[in-house]
Amino acid sequence: RNAVLEALRSGRSLDSVWIAKGERGGSLGVICALCRENGIPVKEADVRKLNSLGGNNHQGVMAFAACKEYATLEDVFKKAEASGRPPFVIVCDELEDAHNLGAIIRSAEAAGCHGIIIPTRRAVGLTSTVYKTSAGAVEYMKVARVTNIANTIDFLKENGVWVFGADMDGDDYTKTDYSSPTAIVIGNEGKGIGTLVAKKCDGIISLPMCGQINSLNASVAAGVLMYEVVRKRKN
Repeated sequence: RNAVLEALRSGRSLDSVWIAKGERGGSLGVICALCRENGIPVKEADVRKLNSLGGNNHQGVMAFAACKEYATLEDVFKKAEASGRPPFVIVCDELEDAHNLGAIIRSAEAAGCHGIIIPTRRAVGLTSTVYKTSAGAVEYMKVARVTNIANTIDFLKENGVWVFGADMDGDDYTKTDYSSPTAIVIGNEGKGIGTLVAKKCDGIISLPMCGQINSLNASVAAGVLMYEVVRKRKN
C-alpha cells in the first residue's frame, strides 16, 4: 500500500489501480481518493486475480504504471509546429487490444504522425505489451490521454484540425483532401467509433471491402489510412 501511495504522491504516470473487492478502508480509501484527484481509473478485482498477478503480498492493491509518460495535447501541437508540417493525429476511440494500439503507434511513427490520442477509461493504455508491439516506437511518439474523446474532437476542430472517422459507411478514403491539419479516428475493435464521436467528425471515410469480410483489423485499417495521408501530402 505504501508503494502505491508514494507512486501517486510523486505524480508517477499510472494507467490504473486495482483494489481487492470490498476493501476500501484505511489507506486504501486514501489511495482511491488520490486516484480520483488525478483521474486514474480504480478497478475492483477478486483477490485471486491480484494473487495471480503479483503474489500474495499485494495488501489488496496493485498499481499499473504506463511504459512511458503521457503527453498533452499541447505537446502534440508543439511537435507538429517543430516539424514544419500540418498537424497529423490519430485518435483511438476506446481501443481495447494492446497489440492494436502498439501496432498503430509503430505505423504512426513511421508515417510521421505527430501524436496519438487515447481515452482514460474503457481503453488500453501504455502497457508493456503496447511497448513491445510498437517495437520501441512509443519512445518517439506523443501519446496523449484525455477524459472525453468527443470534447477532444471539438478542441481539435477549434484549433483548425479536420477530423475524419473511419467507418464502413463512409466516403471513399482516397477522395478526401488531407493537406490541411488532419486527425483520423479509429474505433473500438467490435463497436467501431461511438455515435456521438461520429457526429462530431467532419467526415466519415471508408476502405473498400471486396471480400466476404466487411471490416479490417483496427491497426491494419489505421495503417492504410495513415499512408494515404502520406501519399496525398507528397503529391
